[in-house]
Amino acid sequence: MFRSLSLAFATALLMACGGAPAPLSHDAYIWQRQWTPSLRSAIGASGDVVRDWRVLVAQASRDGRFQVFMPDRATLAASHRPVVLVVRIDGRLATFDAEVLRERIARIAAGWPNAAGVEIDYDCPTARLPAYAAFLRELKPALGATPLSITALPTWIGAPELDAVLAIPDESVLQVHAVQAPQAGLFNPVIAAEWVKNYAKHTHKPFRVALPTYGSRVSWNDDGTLLAVESEQAALAAGAVSSELYASADTVLAFVQQLSADRPRGLAGIVWFRLPTTDDTRAWSLATWRGVITNQLDRAPLRLHLRDAGNGASDVLLENPASADASAPERVALPAGCELADGIDGYRLEPNGPTPTLVAALARPLRAHTTRAIGWARCRPGTLTTLTLQGTPVS
Repeated sequence: MFRSLSLAFATALLMACGGAPAPLSHDAYIWQRQWTPSLRSAIGASGDVVRDWRVLVAQASRDGRFQVFMPDRATLAASHRPVVLVVRIDGRLATFDAEVLRERIARIAAGWPNAAGVEIDYDCPTARLPAYAAFLRELKPALGATPLSITALPTWIGAPELDAVLAIPDESVLQVHAVQAPQAGLFNPVIAAEWVKNYAKHTHKPFRVALPTYGSRVSWNDDGTLLAVESEQAALAAGAVSSELYASADTVLAFVQQLSADRPRGLAGIVWFRLPTTDDTRAWSLATWRGVITNQLDRAPLRLHLRDAGNGASDVLLENPASADASAPERVALPAGCELADGIDGYRLEPNGPTPTLVAALARPLRAHTTRAIGWARCRPGTLTTLTLQGTPVS
């Protein structure tokens, strides 16, 4: 029950005594509400690289409703990994009955006697940090011996109340993805590194950093206001302007390597949001995620194929032969001999180019060992039908 917390304090003690810290550990959020066969399969295939599962078990919604979810306990037990129970409080929830919410969380924890901990995921507005601290002070004793964790936002850094909040839980998780306006992208490693360094100055407890395994499509109205964000599920509508936000596996791996090489005091590990599954088309493949964790990303050049589609036209296909996902190339120049072309699935024809070139607009990453059509072309007989691409991917 206390394995996770003991490891975290052992790491902090070693660092305080000048010894070499243990390698960064890796946890994963299981945020899915539906326990599908692909989710169960992903859990079963990942126990060897995961320290703890952080499982969403309840949510206090914006409208004040409290929903309790039913994780598959048998699947979790079969993975032989500890479980941290995550309760999400919607950051847009202006006020809540602290006593009632505390009792509900304590009741959930009591129903999981072997849980490794309870985590509160509350994107609390900075102005409400004093009230949040008061809530946590009352919650911690209500959990008895069960360790308490919280998630934290970079916007809290510099707030006078932050140190008081971080003094209450046994550990915290700093989120460094999807915390800025969508126009700024999903994850910026330079900014994230600064956040982690500054955050470490405010906590004397072990902490972890939450990193993304997913992408999002963001749509705006004509007036520039945000319309929809498509990440875990399809957006309700498409905006006049859309863009694909993607956390490149190479970028995230380089960030983890940087954290390991220049490790801030108290940093115990990484928490991945979220566990990839084959159903989750906007997350990395499971192989890519494992490659980032084990520092063994398989890479191979992308290939361009022209496949006869009849009537003198050819489908333009991109192939990723590697066992790790690949970012979409920004530009795809078609072979000499192609005279007409157009793009599909996130690609468009570059206007007025000397030769037909497809340019990425909303191109999605290419999953491992997949081939995807990105356009069509009409090419003269004898045109090369297979090329190896040497270009800079979209990150």
